[in-house]
Parts: sequence; structure tokens; C-alpha cells
Amino acid sequence: MNIFLIGPMGAGKSTIGRLLSQELHLEFVDSDREIESRAGANIPWIFDVEGESGFRDREQNVIAELSARNNIVMATGGGAVIREANRKALQSNGLVVYLHTTVDQQLERTSRDKNRPLLQTENPGEILQQLMSQRDPLYRQTCDIVLHTDRRHPRAVVTEIVRQLTRRGLIN
Repeated sequence: MNIFLIGPMGAGKSTIGRLLSQELHLEFVDSDREIESRAGANIPWIFDVEGESGFRDREQNVIAELSARNNIVMATGGGAVIREANRKALQSNGLVVYLHTTVDQQLERTSRDKNRPLLQTENPGEILQQLMSQRDPLYRQTCDIVLHTDRRHPRAVVTEIVRQLTRRGLIN
């Protein structure tokens, strides 16, 4: 069983993914951290040197490889759904959970994070709104489950995911 977490930056994918993997005794992987590890550089550096398309090429390779594993919980980057190859890899290899959050909540959670190249602008709220408009339909098209994370403790979201998995007969 694989569970893939998708959603915008600041939705809690990494935090919830770690907790969920512990709860289900599955391996946790974070596609962004894996990209950084393989590149030997952080994401802002990759964006600066290779541009967004270079980063997306790396992301596509990592998602293809990681999604082919078994018994993992994977947190993806916010833009992973942009490429159809990523959406297909996720859908065909596991259960996809969309962790939805509002732009206001994203701003609150990401305001001090300098590791998000798309937000290093004068008006990050405007960027987040544009990204949400573009990506929300893709998140919804890709996912099996939508869960709202605004103002919810990560453990409460994990409990809800486990409840959904049990209801679907994927776990006992």
C-alpha cells in the first residue's frame, strides 16, 4: 500500500506524512528532500541554476522512481501535479490524498520560509492565489480523498486519513 500526499505548499504534507507513516508503520519519503539529496543542493539553488523546468524534470524522475516502491507514504511538492506524468504515476501506484488549505493559512505557515523560491516576491499572497487557481483543479482530478487541514492539528488529519483507509477496506 502506498499513500501519496498532494496539495499546496503549507498544507502540512511533510508533517502529516511523517506522522501517518509512523501510525501505519510505512516508510516516509519526501520528494522534495529526495531531490535535494540527489542534487546535493537545496531547491532554491536548483531553481536559480536550472530554472523551474530543470527542477520539474528532476521532480518527475524522483516521483516516477519513488511511486514505484511499495509500502510508502510520500509527501510531494506543491507543484508535482503540474505534469501529467506525475499525476499518472501517483494515481496508478497508490491512494492519493489532497491536503487542502486556504491561501490565508498557506501565507501564515510559509511566511518565514526562505526555502520556497516561488514565494520570494513582493506579494506572496498573490502568487499563492494564482497557484491555487491553477493547481486546485489538478489536485482534485488526481486525488482519491480531499481533506481540509486549516486550523487542524496534524494528528487530527492523520486520524481522519486512517478512518478513510479503514472505511475503504485498505487497512483493518
